[in-house]
Amino acid sequence: MQEKKIEMDISVVIPLLNEEESLPELEAWIRRVMTENNYSYEIVFVDDGSTDASWHCIQKLKENNPNIKGIRFRRNYGKSAALNEGFKIVQGDVVITMDADLQDSPDEIPELYNMIEKDGYDLVSGWKKVRYDSKVAKNIPSKFYNWSTRRMTGIKLHDFNCGLKAYRNEVVKSIEIYGEMHRYIPVIAKAAGFTHIGEKVVHHQKRKFGVSKFGMSRFLRGYLDLLTITFISKFGKRPMHLFGGLGSLMFLAGFIIGIILVVKKFAYHAYGMTSRPLFYLALVCIIVGVQLFMTGFLAELVQSSSSKQKVYGIAERI
Repeated sequence: MQEKKIEMDISVVIPLLNEEESLPELEAWIRRVMTENNYSYEIVFVDDGSTDASWHCIQKLKENNPNIKGIRFRRNYGKSAALNEGFKIVQGDVVITMDADLQDSPDEIPELYNMIEKDGYDLVSGWKKVRYDSKVAKNIPSKFYNWSTRRMTGIKLHDFNCGLKAYRNEVVKSIEIYGEMHRYIPVIAKAAGFTHIGEKVVHHQKRKFGVSKFGMSRFLRGYLDLLTITFISKFGKRPMHLFGGLGSLMFLAGFIIGIILVVKKFAYHAYGMTSRPLFYLALVCIIVGVQLFMTGFLAELVQSSSSKQKVYGIAERI
C-alpha cells in the first residue's frame, strides 16, 4: 500500500558545521516567518560532523518545535552530502536551502515560495548582489567563478554558489549531489530536464558568529567539479559519443597516413618508410584511437550497469 503524502508547504534544509551559537536565532527567525505567513513547514537540520554542541542544540530546539527534524553525520562529509541526505526526507511542496550562519535571511522565504508556486519556476537561485565578504578572499574569485560557469553551462545566473535557493519538490527528488557538486545544482537540475530556472536578489548579512568553513582551496575544487559536471551533463548517458567519436577520428587519421606511406613505398619505390616521422605519427594515432574507442566502450558498460547510491555514516535522526 502506497504511503499517503503529507501536505506541507515548505521544507527548509539547513546544512551546518559547528554553528551552535547561530542555531537558536535562526530557528526563531524561520518560525516567525512561517507563522506570519501561515505556512505549514518543517526545518531539516543536517549536522555535518560538528565537534561543538550543535547537535545538542538541535535536540533542544526540537523539544519546543515539533516541526524540526535532524540528521547527524558520524564525521564531516561536506555540504553536498548534507544537502543530499536532507533532500531525501523533505516533504514540502517547495524546498528552501540556506546556510546556518545567519548570512541568509529567512525573510526572503515568502517571495521565493511564490516564485516557485505562483510564477512556475522549477528552481530559484539567490543572488547576493551586495556582499559583506572579503573582496580578495571571496568576492573577486566568486565573480570569475560565476562568469566561467555561465559561459560553460549557458545558465544565466550571477551567483551559482549562493546557499539560499528554492526548488520545486520534484527537482530535489530527481537529482543526486556528491563531492562538491552543491555549487552546480542548477546545472544538474537543467540536465535532469528542469529548465525553468530563475534568480532573485537576496539580502546578504555579515557573519554574526564563528568563522567561514570554506578556504581558498574550494575554488580549485570548484573548477575541477565544473569540468566534471559539464562532461557528465553532456556525455554521462552516452560516453561512447565522445570517446568513440574521438577514437574513430584518431584511428582514421592514422590509417589514412599509413595508406599514403604504403602507396609511396610501392608506387614510387620509396625506401626507409619506418624512419619517417609520419610513420610514427600514424602508429600513435592508431593506438590512441583504439584506446579511446575501448574507453568509450567500457564507459558504456559501466554506465549501463546499476549504480549504487552513496551511503553516509549517519549517527542519529530525530
